[in-house]
Amino acid sequence: MTALLIRLFVRDRNNVTDPRVRSRYGALSGIVGIVMNILLFAAKLMIGMLTASVSIQADAFNNLSDAGSSVISLISFRISAKPADRDHPFGHARMEYVASMIVSFLVLLVGAELLKSSVTKIFSGVSRDAFSWIAVLVLGLSVAAKLWLGLFNYRLGKKISSPVMKATATDSLSDAISTAAVLAATLVWRFTSFDPDAYVGAAVALLILISGLRILNETKNKILGEAPVKEVEESIRSLIAGYPAVLGVHDLLIHNYGAGHTIASLHVEVDGKANIFDTHDVIDNIERRINSELGILCTIHMDPIVTDDRQTAQWKQQVTELVSGAYPGASVHDFRVVTGATHTNLIFDVALPFEIREPEKKIREHIQQLVNRDMGPNYFTVITVDHA
Repeated sequence: MTALLIRLFVRDRNNVTDPRVRSRYGALSGIVGIVMNILLFAAKLMIGMLTASVSIQADAFNNLSDAGSSVISLISFRISAKPADRDHPFGHARMEYVASMIVSFLVLLVGAELLKSSVTKIFSGVSRDAFSWIAVLVLGLSVAAKLWLGLFNYRLGKKISSPVMKATATDSLSDAISTAAVLAATLVWRFTSFDPDAYVGAAVALLILISGLRILNETKNKILGEAPVKEVEESIRSLIAGYPAVLGVHDLLIHNYGAGHTIASLHVEVDGKANIFDTHDVIDNIERRINSELGILCTIHMDPIVTDDRQTAQWKQQVTELVSGAYPGASVHDFRVVTGATHTNLIFDVALPFEIREPEKKIREHIQQLVNRDMGPNYFTVITVDHA
């Protein structure tokens, strides 16, 4: 069914990096979600009012909030497809993250209201009015519909790497579980003298709150900025490794401005004595390939290094061994030397893992002490500390 709907309603469906195609996927997801959730809301609300079941009514309003979430998703995809302008030079793709956060707030609101209603009913001791097999049928169909809707949004979200669709899919699967719990409570009440309606309502509320917090946390991480996906970083390094002119890579930064809008910058070490025009041509070719093959707009800075000075190479090796011995996982780059009549300056950068929390001043002093101990008192270090 999902593949059929995509073929029918998404033109140029495989070009998922095109904002217009993503907007079509978003429209399909939003419209399907709105129609299904409004139908489920109407059916559950009617059954819940007839049976005076707080859990069924709460489940109905949960579906109404899902319909609202689908409206937000639909609008966000429309905005995300807008091209870059003077005020937003990187486009509008991050609007999907804002929409995911709004969805999380709606989910949390529904969960809080449901928990309040359930707790009130637990303490009041009021039971529902009458059992109905129609309610069982409606709840059973709702579970099946929500499972399909969750799978539908998950497949769409995976295809276009959409956080808002994945958030909607998570919400739908949580709804299926909560509705199944309501269905189980209804059957327990039918065949026993115990009515777990309010208790199940409270459990469903907690499940919804957990789901909302998970969506909020994932979206918060994307807005703050996450570490790049390991596969993306490895793809960039693998592509660059094919160029013999590149002797080293460091300071790789990847910024995600939404799906299809990724920007990267990095430094590459090159032979300082090579023809600068030839080296620049290599850098240009690498930037173009990263853009065309990986879809990433990349800017590369050249760091010329000395490659034929044995003494410099020996000093670099000594310093690298000292640094990696004191700080496992650290690396040294941009190493250069300035010699004088009375002392030698060793200038380099140290890239540290984020797990090392030592103050930078203390790190510099420690490395200086190690250099003086192993290399002599006339060696002075000029160190820039950054994180790998």
